Amino acid sequence: MSHVTEEMVLEALRAVRDPDKGADIVALGMVQGLQIQDGHVAFAVVVDPQRGAAMEPVRKAAEQAVFAMDGVLSATVVLTAEKEGAQQAPQGHGHDHGHDHGHGHGAQAGGPMLPDVRAIVAVASGKGGVGKSTTAVNLALALASLGHKVGLLDADIYGPSMPRMLGINGEPTSSDGKTLDPMEGHGIKCMSMGFLVEEETPVIWRGPMVQTALTQMMRDVKWGHLDVLVVDMPPGTGDAQLTMAQQVPLTGAVIVSTPQDIALADARKGLNMFRKVDVPVFGMVENMSYFLCPSCGSRSEIFGHGGAKAEAALLSMDFLGEIPLHMDIRTTSDGGNPIVVSEPESEHAKAYKAIAAKVWDKICAVLESKATSAPRIMVQ
Repeated sequence: MSHVTEEMVLEALRAVRDPDKGADIVALGMVQGLQIQDGHVAFAVVVDPQRGAAMEPVRKAAEQAVFAMDGVLSATVVLTAEKEGAQQAPQGHGHDHGHDHGHGHGAQAGGPMLPDVRAIVAVASGKGGVGKSTTAVNLALALASLGHKVGLLDADIYGPSMPRMLGINGEPTSSDGKTLDPMEGHGIKCMSMGFLVEEETPVIWRGPMVQTALTQMMRDVKWGHLDVLVVDMPPGTGDAQLTMAQQVPLTGAVIVSTPQDIALADARKGLNMFRKVDVPVFGMVENMSYFLCPSCGSRSEIFGHGGAKAEAALLSMDFLGEIPLHMDIRTTSDGGNPIVVSEPESEHAKAYKAIAAKVWDKICAVLESKATSAPRIMVQ
């Protein structure tokens, strides 16, 4: 494999011109965040917010120019917008995959964040491997089964799983040329980095690019009117998670943990992160709470049991419910038909729906509290 350098990528991009300004995008300082790792190249093309939608051909041309280079396995290019325009020197960060996608049109840069969404609920965990995404997708579908309009944002940039879990294929399109239309599966709207990069392509962005991508998946997606947007947060409590907690108008958060002590210690960190930024924590879910043998019916508490409930009481936090470790929950999610929709009358589905009902009650309480905290005029 040829060794791809930053100079080689920039040289290839000098063939891509801004049609309005008549110069190449490198000379104009539009290439930012260039990252190269093992043949995977990623970067952003910075444009004026007013020109966001019209610059999609330039983004595509830049992606194709890089993907055509010897030694490049994938090329990921995103459009990003800044109010002051794009006259900045090229810096290093990026990644991509030779896959046609244009997100981050920037036409609404600086606009309100999710103005038509009544509530935003983060599903978070202090560490990976506790079944957070499975919980998030079943919680979203359970809320929809209760009659609410629901969206699901897969904010796990490095490990997006919602396309597979919802059984959605393809790429998002734009019906207005300005914003992306969300994908839909099982009656809920969804957006994920998994729709914009190939499943096998590693995402190697640093913090600023991750924050930009998350912002664009909220501001530049036509979510429409939703009762609740469920956000599958990245695992952990790093910069990306803190940015989401600080910059997104979260109504509340749900913490997912398994019963064992090490997971609970990390869950505690997640709780404290939300509390520090004044986001209400609705409660904790104990996932993989116990194993019920499908053959003999015996119950085994593989990871212990009741730890999350005890931890919730210790931290003055509500306990929302427990979900068992069961093969059907895993296989239905992996197969794109989560158990809430594939087996709606099962005990597992009922457990998720009971948690969803509690979460909705808490959403209503927070919204009512906000509505009564300031003078208002109501016309009925």
